[in-house]
Amino acid sequence: MAALIVYYSRAGENYFCGALKRVQTGNTEIAAQMIHSLTGAPLFKIEPLYPYSDSYNDCIAEAQADQRAGARPELKACPENLDGYDEIYLGYPNYWGTMPMAVFAFLERYDLSGKVIHPFCTHEGSGMGRSEGDLRKLCPGAEIAPGLPIHGSSVRQAEEEIRRWIQK
Repeated sequence: MAALIVYYSRAGENYFCGALKRVQTGNTEIAAQMIHSLTGAPLFKIEPLYPYSDSYNDCIAEAQADQRAGARPELKACPENLDGYDEIYLGYPNYWGTMPMAVFAFLERYDLSGKVIHPFCTHEGSGMGRSEGDLRKLCPGAEIAPGLPIHGSSVRQAEEEIRRWIQK
């Protein structure tokens, strides 16, 4: 089966175990790169045309406002189609209990019927939240495989956990 790794990730000021820390590469992108190295699947990064603030506190306020409004941010680019892929590894940080609205915008562009979606989510204590249920609603014809919650502050040590998840 052909697989694609699709992910949303944010660098800049992020939250780690109760403290704010500036990072060059977002946690979800690190996990996506590990999946790429383990599977060889190509990567596609979801990027909103107008990204959230670099400041963590401003970012979470913007993300919450988008969620409350049901916003679907315009994206910089999207693949024309996903027809050549049977499996999608879908990564995102947990934003207010689910996926960032840019991920919703990406998913709603495609009919993912018949595809297997493997969600992985970085977080600092809230796990997958309700994202798996949201995926089932957004992608009713797809199989939503069990997700992998990854503690963001320890993502660099998660390769073995990711390997076991992929092999299931």
